Amino acid sequence: METPEEKSLLKEPDITSGRHTYADYLTWEMEEMVELIKGKVFRKAAAAPRRIHQKLAGNLHTELNLFLKGKKCEAYIAPFDVRLPVSSKKDDKVHTVVQPDICVICDPEKLDERGCIGAPDLVVEVLSPGNKQLELQHKYEVYEESGVKEYWLLDPEGQTLLIYTLKVGKYEASRLMTSGDIAKSSAIPVFELDLEEFFREIK
Repeated sequence: METPEEKSLLKEPDITSGRHTYADYLTWEMEEMVELIKGKVFRKAAAAPRRIHQKLAGNLHTELNLFLKGKKCEAYIAPFDVRLPVSSKKDDKVHTVVQPDICVICDPEKLDERGCIGAPDLVVEVLSPGNKQLELQHKYEVYEESGVKEYWLLDPEGQTLLIYTLKVGKYEASRLMTSGDIAKSSAIPVFELDLEEFFREIK
């Protein structure tokens, strides 16, 4: 248990101090998770995600792991740092570090002991009341710009899925899918998700 004096020594980001880098991010010691998007600090909610959020993310991660067994692609679940460099992979030049709920990486060269550096092939974000603006605006932009091939937005409350597929550098949205639909991934060929069965499991 940390004393008040020890807590006062923990380094937290000064969100007013301009543009931060991954090198800065590595020095921070915080009780809640943060993400860095284009140099700006975004704090995640201090409270744990809702149970339905965790169950949905965990179940989908399990489905992906079973499907990918023996294949070169690997699935990871948050917390897992994904660094999205623009011009340089050096720590002090990377301005975006995110923690997707789930990501799949098929290029082993992008993996190191600290996570992933470069765009995953597939990113899945699970919506919750506190993160919708972050996922729908800021993360959408950096995922598109960095070349994430496929971006899934899952809404556990509405039991819907929206898939963004990268085509010629821009995302194209699927129709809004729900129970009764079969979601098919283009980034992970042959992977399919029966949404009726999947959402039934999280009730």
